[in-house]
Amino acid sequence: MRHQNRVAKLGRPANQRKALLRSLARAILINGKIKTTDAKAKELRRVVERLITYGKKGTVHTRRLAYRQLQDRDLVKKLFEHIAPQYANRNGGYTRIVKLGFRDNDNAAVSLIEFVDYKQSEEEKKSAAAKTVKKEQAKKEEKAVTTTEVKEESAKPKPAKKSRAKKEDKPQTKEEVGKKAPTKTKRSPKTKPESEAKSATETGAE
Repeated sequence: MRHQNRVAKLGRPANQRKALLRSLARAILINGKIKTTDAKAKELRRVVERLITYGKKGTVHTRRLAYRQLQDRDLVKKLFEHIAPQYANRNGGYTRIVKLGFRDNDNAAVSLIEFVDYKQSEEEKKSAAAKTVKKEQAKKEEKAVTTTEVKEESAKPKPAKKSRAKKEDKPQTKEEVGKKAPTKTKRSPKTKPESEAKSATETGAE
């Protein structure tokens, strides 16, 4: 029976749920804060705070336990040497969850989970600054490319519009000619017979 086993299943089987929590834990240890759903943030808090207690103990056994969860030696080193010493005088409550509202597409509740009173190392500050510089450069390059494309399109001569031929000018097919009604032919005026013409001239002479 599952009495007192209050573990959020997150709609996933056990292996996928463990992999999800591992990736979220790695992300928060690298960045110091991440944005995710409320349910994932609440479940992630249990994992991260346990890792910090491992780091505070600092024994070989706790290092192995942390490595079993994170599967990354660099992150374990950062956890034991940089993150855990910042909370030597704090008994629990190493993370904070801030609710951000609801997501647009599926209306899921979103939260920000972050370390309390966390100070970034100099390497992290340099890497963050380098990332911002790269993003700004990429944006400038995109703008330059778009402006050049617009200029090239405007400089190109526009093709002349083809004048549409009138329907009357189009050559008629045989079928169209056959369908046309026959035209009426003009009759020539009637001519009088020669006998009548002679009698008329004789009467005129008399």
